[in-house]
Amino acid sequence: MQPPEPFSILFAALILSAMIAAGPANGQKVPTGAQAGEPEIALRGQREARDIRFGDWEKVCFKPGGAKMVCRTTISGSFNTGQTAVRVYLTEREDNSGARLQLFLPVGLYLPAGATLTVDQGTTYRLPFTWCLTNTCIAGDLADLNLLHDMDSGKKLLLQVVDTNLLSVRTLLPLDQFATVRRGAPARVFEQDIDE
Repeated sequence: MQPPEPFSILFAALILSAMIAAGPANGQKVPTGAQAGEPEIALRGQREARDIRFGDWEKVCFKPGGAKMVCRTTISGSFNTGQTAVRVYLTEREDNSGARLQLFLPVGLYLPAGATLTVDQGTTYRLPFTWCLTNTCIAGDLADLNLLHDMDSGKKLLLQVVDTNLLSVRTLLPLDQFATVRRGAPARVFEQDIDE
């Protein structure tokens, strides 16, 4: 057996030292997932998202076979070009086991900032972006019961996001029909019978 070449030993030592240097410093806290609090960014200003036309709130339910019904209360807003600017989904199960709030927004946003919702200048709620497709990004989480209560009794929902220029972009969504539609009968029910 031949002794290792000096170049091989030097190369291995360099790789090992690079791996050690790339690790966290002794005593340094390593993040373990999503961190609480607001993202640390300095906004450069704000602007209104203009020319968004919102439709009416609508409730659509799905009943798969013998399972409990799932209902979605939704509103969409579009630009003058017809492109969807924002879509809000509140998804609730028939057994009231919790609700999920999702916002579908166009790409080109600063994702770490998430989206914020404020009803009638009250408490601000933050929704993190969960994933993006080629034509939309989705912010969503379990719906806070206080937010749902505020939306039921509120008039306007302020939606704010941050674009890639670090400008806060905001728009107002109407809430005047929200509680009536959410608590009322669905506009459509899609049933699926499953034969086994």
